[in-house]
Amino acid sequence: MSSKAKETSVYVHFPWCTRKCPYCDFATEPIRSEALPHDGYADALLRELDARSEDLPGRELSSVFFGGGTPSLWDPNALKRTLAGIRNAFEEVAENVEVTVECNPSSLDREHASLLREAGANRLSIGVQSLLDRHLQFLGRLHDRERALATLEGATAEMPRVSADLMFGMPGQTCSELGDDIARIAEMGVRHVSAYALTIEEKTMFGSLHRAGKLRVAPEERYAELFEHAERCFTDLAWAHYEVSNYAAEGERSRHNLHYWRGGAYCGLGAAAVGCLDRAPGRAERWRNEANPQRYMRRQTLDCEVEDLGPEEIIGEAWMLGLRTAEGIDLSATERRAGRSPRLGRERQIELAIEHGNLVENGQWLRVPVERWLKLDGIVRDLF
Repeated sequence: MSSKAKETSVYVHFPWCTRKCPYCDFATEPIRSEALPHDGYADALLRELDARSEDLPGRELSSVFFGGGTPSLWDPNALKRTLAGIRNAFEEVAENVEVTVECNPSSLDREHASLLREAGANRLSIGVQSLLDRHLQFLGRLHDRERALATLEGATAEMPRVSADLMFGMPGQTCSELGDDIARIAEMGVRHVSAYALTIEEKTMFGSLHRAGKLRVAPEERYAELFEHAERCFTDLAWAHYEVSNYAAEGERSRHNLHYWRGGAYCGLGAAAVGCLDRAPGRAERWRNEANPQRYMRRQTLDCEVEDLGPEEIIGEAWMLGLRTAEGIDLSATERRAGRSPRLGRERQIELAIEHGNLVENGQWLRVPVERWLKLDGIVRDLF
């Protein structure tokens, strides 16, 4: 990378699924496979990319993430065409650019993983969620244990890097069950796991059932037990717990997500996609695209919500995202991005957090100790 090029990631949102999961509040729509506009969506993405091209000079492409939704439903040739357009839009592309595609076991087998590799992907993120059929049924997933294991086997055979999503906090889930899932996934050759607590979001089917008193949920103390047990399991594997919900073997951390948590610039493409590019110290611009996929594909101009971010917004997000990671927030880098010190106006709150052991200072870094991550939301809230 040249000394002046700014590392920039690209996020591509694929807004369709075969069926929307009852816990999901992402901007997605269910669709029949035969109705998917494979090339039409690629065309729309490339039109948007062309319209945003004036923002890309002087930037180096560091990572691309195809998320959703279920991008593994997309024709790999359409994805390949989109990825080629993204690479060509940047003056510089990192030699080790990371290209991740989110996949579901219900729409991924070894042959499809091979096609995604040929399309330019070098990392897959697979939504396993659980290896117990009763938990998968509760979560409304379309696959079972057998399909999940077959998918992981095919993916690890074809792709150099594979991550798996796991969920914990389902009613009746035990620490032993979660530990067995972690061990089996690691045995399959997966070297990165994102482990998320099941949360009941208001605008979901689970949210409606919960309000009606018709959804059984795990008690709060069980979430803490499961979180702590996962920590022990991954420690036994010698994996790093490098972000609240993410664990990785040596060399397998998600470069795309780390770039995001460190406050890096990213270009969002697609229906409902969000992007944020720095304009100058203390100034950035964030946008959110039209959420409706059909309207997004029909549009011919950059018709989207735009928000200007000033120093305080940049600093606030740096605290919230940076403290989610084991390394913490880089105060010097944040000051360069924001144009002023992130300590300003928070001196006493930082001092108290350090005194109480909620923050640890190491040169220009401040971090929350891993053993306090269960209290992370409150620790961050006390800084504002």
